[in-house]
Amino acid sequence: MIVGSLAILGILRQRTIPERMLLSRDVDCYTRDDPDRIFELQDELGEGSAFDQAHGYFLDPVSPNLPTLPDGWEQRLLEIVLPTGVHAHFLDPNDAAVSKYARGDVRDREWLRAGLAAGLLSIPVIDSRFRQTTFFDVVESRHARTQLEADEAWLAEGGSA
Repeated sequence: MIVGSLAILGILRQRTIPERMLLSRDVDCYTRDDPDRIFELQDELGEGSAFDQAHGYFLDPVSPNLPTLPDGWEQRLLEIVLPTGVHAHFLDPNDAAVSKYARGDVRDREWLRAGLAAGLLSIPVIDSRFRQTTFFDVVESRHARTQLEADEAWLAEGGSA
C-alpha cells in the first residue's frame, strides 16, 4: 500500500505527472495484509540502505493508521501488478490530497498545487471527500478546510507556481 506523495505513481500509465509531485525520495507504504511486516524490510530497503544508495529512493514504513483518509478510500485504490508479481496498491490521488491537507506540511502544499494546476486533483472531489473524512480534531479539520479554500482561490487566479 503506497500512501504518501508517491501514491501519484498509481496513475503514471494514464497521465503525465508534474515533476514537483515526484520529488519525494521516500515511498511511504505498508504491507496490506500484514501492516506490521513492512518494518521487517526497513534494513534492506530503508533510508541509507544499499537499495537507497543504488536507486536514489527508499522504503519508509508507515502505519495504516497514519494518513487521514475519507470513507471509501479502499474501494478507490489503484492497483498495479509489478513484473515481480507484487501487487502494489496506490491511493487515489484525491484521497492522498485529503491526507495532505490534513497534514498541512509546506511540501504537501507544493504537491497539492502541482496536482491542481495539472488537473490531476479536483477541488470539488476533494471537498466532497472532506465531508466523508473523520479528521483527528476540529483544529485539523479547520486547517485543512482553510488550505483547500486558499488553493481554490489560487487556482481561480490562474494557479501558477
